[in-house]
Amino acid sequence: MARFQDIIGQEQIKEHFRNALSTGKVSHAYLINGEKSSGKEFIAKVFAMALQCEKGEAEPCQECHSCKQALSDNHPDIIKVVHEKPNSISVDDIRKQVNGDVALKPYSSARKVYFIPEAEKMTVQAQNALLKTLEEPPSYAVIILLTSNVNTLLPTILSRCVTLHMKPVPDAVVRDYLCRQLQVPDYKAEVCAAFARGNIGKAKALASSEEFENIKSDALALLKYIQDMELNEIIAAVKKASEYKLEINDYLDICAIWYRDALLFKATNDVNHLVFRDEIQALRRAAERSSYEGIEKIIRALDTAKKRLDANVNFDLVMELLMLTIQENS
Repeated sequence: MARFQDIIGQEQIKEHFRNALSTGKVSHAYLINGEKSSGKEFIAKVFAMALQCEKGEAEPCQECHSCKQALSDNHPDIIKVVHEKPNSISVDDIRKQVNGDVALKPYSSARKVYFIPEAEKMTVQAQNALLKTLEEPPSYAVIILLTSNVNTLLPTILSRCVTLHMKPVPDAVVRDYLCRQLQVPDYKAEVCAAFARGNIGKAKALASSEEFENIKSDALALLKYIQDMELNEIIAAVKKASEYKLEINDYLDICAIWYRDALLFKATNDVNHLVFRDEIQALRRAAERSSYEGIEKIIRALDTAKKRLDANVNFDLVMELLMLTIQENS
């Protein structure tokens, strides 16, 4: 199914599109801006389906011939721009798939809808080519640009689009969605929601990722016993962490959430708001052992480690220093 009610959160965008559909005031160009995996393409698909639906209402009916074609990604008047080069959308891509095609009248509908995923990858020449169509679009054309970085687009493109920004979905809504729709156990949904930071696509990916589970298990095993480790064991733990170099931010985020939980429990003695509440015994020990200042020092050290790794400082050195700081303050 692809209906507005199936979109999790994003109330303002849903409201905007529903109003456009019910009043008939549909713009020729929209830009949906939001981080990767946040659901931009699904929203564009629902809006395109509703525009082409034979019932002509503010919600696509899912049953008419047009909706069925759209659901199977087989609608002749809903065109998704694709590109061969993974990192750029070329001027030829835009000329062939948009400019050259838009002159032809719709095949079976009143409108032609184009959507351009990863619009930030358009070269300047491609953007200038698209501008020609945006300046004088045929009355039946609707162009939807999807981007995770609105700053890469030319001001002239932005000025011709209605820009809609994706908002982070509240953790409670993400958690509820994972538990109800995907049957994820509540403690796991809690962790995925905390990590996804309002990005529903990322939350779904984490919930089904074996790699994420492995990173979490390894990080927590280390944090529970680090205060009793010898230096050679810490060096072995650094070697283990280096297996997750590509996901090191996830590894460090798990550590940061663990210590935030310890800080919260130390301050409130309340289990209900903890992300890792299924680990309450180990968290209680961590909270009792460390001072407030010590936990805050660890959280700052985790942030510093992230920045150093982003700046390409030697991985083993950064991680050893971090683990010694954690051990000293645990």
